Amino acid sequence: MTSSDVRPSPAPPRAAPTDGPAFGTVHGLVAVGAPAGPAGGGERAWPRRLAPPLLAYLAVMLVQIAMIALLRRPDTPAVGHVLLSWDSRLYLEVAAHGYPATASRDAGGGWFGSNLAFFPLFPALVRAVHELTALSYGDSALTVGRLGGAAAAVLVHQLLSRLYTPRTGLVMVLLTAAQPMGVSLGMGYTEPVFLALAAGALLAAHRQAWLCAGLCGLLAGLTRSTGPGVGAAVAVAAALLPYGAWRSGMPRPIRRWRPLAGALLAGAGTPGYLLWVGLHTGTLDAWFRIQQGGWGTHLDWGADTWDFVSSQFRDGADWVELSSALLITLAVGCTLLALTHRPWPPLAVYGLLVTAMALGQSNYATCKPRMLVPALLFLLPAALALGRARAVTAWSVTTGAVLLGSWYGAGMLTLWGTVI
Repeated sequence: MTSSDVRPSPAPPRAAPTDGPAFGTVHGLVAVGAPAGPAGGGERAWPRRLAPPLLAYLAVMLVQIAMIALLRRPDTPAVGHVLLSWDSRLYLEVAAHGYPATASRDAGGGWFGSNLAFFPLFPALVRAVHELTALSYGDSALTVGRLGGAAAAVLVHQLLSRLYTPRTGLVMVLLTAAQPMGVSLGMGYTEPVFLALAAGALLAAHRQAWLCAGLCGLLAGLTRSTGPGVGAAVAVAAALLPYGAWRSGMPRPIRRWRPLAGALLAGAGTPGYLLWVGLHTGTLDAWFRIQQGGWGTHLDWGADTWDFVSSQFRDGADWVELSSALLITLAVGCTLLALTHRPWPPLAVYGLLVTAMALGQSNYATCKPRMLVPALLFLLPAALALGRARAVTAWSVTTGAVLLGSWYGAGMLTLWGTVI
């Protein structure tokens, strides 16, 4: 037998890849499942994944605290008290004393403001930390805020790393923490906890961990009134699942009840609390009446925001109000610009709804930049541009943003005494 008579043995079949997308594309319409990152590393990879966003958040927080200390007048409260300004005090009241037995009304039946307007998860966490550690309620609130901010940094980084690149994810963490009112991510406010839960829900939905996504969405809805934005995002991710499987040509078995259960669970938090307030007070729309009576807040489809911004650009003379109008305008413009980048639809839905709910109601206009902090979407164009830029350019711009944003946030809390 000659060598030409010997046929080479067939190559063994290649195993199906295990680290590729479940289906769909990362930036397109149906990015429902994407790689979890480079394979290998095991448990030792976790410190490398967690360290960059945590260090970035810590660095920005330290700059913000230093800026507050620098700008604070000698006769004003200490830095810790500054970080517990405005609504933080009302959350502390709920944490310490619970909700009132009912809402107060005047002789004519009009509603007064009440702590029932504030959602329960954040004060419940503050109370838990106080009971477990014996810290004061103020220190407990700052602990919850900072831990929430750290968790948000990690989860935002993981989400953007899956959707784009790790560098884009890290830039997004820095921009989110350094935006003009990013200082609220280390305060006794709900923004850090809400952002952590929102990013966790989006990340879980992208991984198709539907029950986890639903639980995060439920808790987000018990944290802020913008919780429906998270629920809608999870619902969109679940709705895209069959289309993504069909488009990929490689459908895989789907436990059909889990996406539906996750979507329903994610959307239940905010309606559940509003219903509880209604039953607690004997009036189903009590929460809305309390908001109107205490803070003049009601849904007006953006009319009040439009009047504020247009009047400031026309004849505004106050620096704080004019800068707030400018920040609102930039956020709207950058949100529209972000849509041209075709972001993952659930991220787009989340960002659009959080932005719309922040700007579509009447209340203190100078609060709007803080209310926009968790929206993420309007920061996407800058994060993508800096993620692709040369390293020197990217880090120079980001460092400037950290310094400028920290100065603005510190000034809002110390120099200008404006409602945030």
